[in-house]
Amino acid sequence: MMSAALHPSTELGQVSLRIRNLARSVTFYTKVIGLKVLRQQGRVAELTADGKHPLLVLEEVEGLIRQPERTAAGLYHFAILVPDRKTLGLVLRNLSAHQIPVGQGDHLVSEALYLSDPDNNGIEIYADRPRDTWKRDAKGEIMMTTEPVDVDGLLAVSEGLEWAGLPAETVIGHVHFHVSNLQEAQRFYCDVIGFELTAHYGRAALFVSAGGYHHHLGLNVWAGVGVPNTPRHAAGMNYFTVVLPTEEELEVVSSRIRAAGLTLEKRDDGASYVTDPSDIEVRFVVQSK
Repeated sequence: MMSAALHPSTELGQVSLRIRNLARSVTFYTKVIGLKVLRQQGRVAELTADGKHPLLVLEEVEGLIRQPERTAAGLYHFAILVPDRKTLGLVLRNLSAHQIPVGQGDHLVSEALYLSDPDNNGIEIYADRPRDTWKRDAKGEIMMTTEPVDVDGLLAVSEGLEWAGLPAETVIGHVHFHVSNLQEAQRFYCDVIGFELTAHYGRAALFVSAGGYHHHLGLNVWAGVGVPNTPRHAAGMNYFTVVLPTEEELEVVSSRIRAAGLTLEKRDDGASYVTDPSDIEVRFVVQSK
């Protein structure tokens, strides 16, 4: 099958998580992370940064277990992209105020903070460096590594500023998954969906994106080759959203999915869904005007 690339203006949209206790998670994602409740009905809450569009959908599921880290294919983390470094500094200050354990990494293209929600769902909050500063290696891949973040610099740039939650420009920047087979995951996301390979990270991880971004998706076998998928009765990710610019682009992607023998399901929300090899649903929508 001939592969084709996603439209360069493709972005990510809302993600949906399975959680065990809605009230607890809403408190965490509003007070600690800085999102706001957009809608809440029954066991589902939609959280937003701009007050208009949901970024995160939380679904309480009775009887869920808390999956131990690095034991299954599925969510490693979803990544919230903030607009600038001073916001990341304010995020760090707020996490510290709530005594949240935080990991961190300077990836050359970005500075990132890492934590987990009450159900062990991984979260990254990060700020990008300007795209014209990203460097490429001899193979043309975007250079990324993990170095210590300049924490003092983040605190200095946010000194005296007031935390008011995540700003309206905040978006979902990328998602990162444990997978059981890296080649199979690459075939699905590159050959079928149309993301383009941007970088390898050793032999056990790779990154793919649309439009030359450093990565919209990370894929790794750090939990082990051949690990089982996260079961549906465990906390984890239901879906993430790929936002395409036009109906025509959606039909191009849909045609590739069907040609690969995969099922694409149109649902009541108007979105189309396909399931990836790790049993996570990829939700496709068209950019609203």
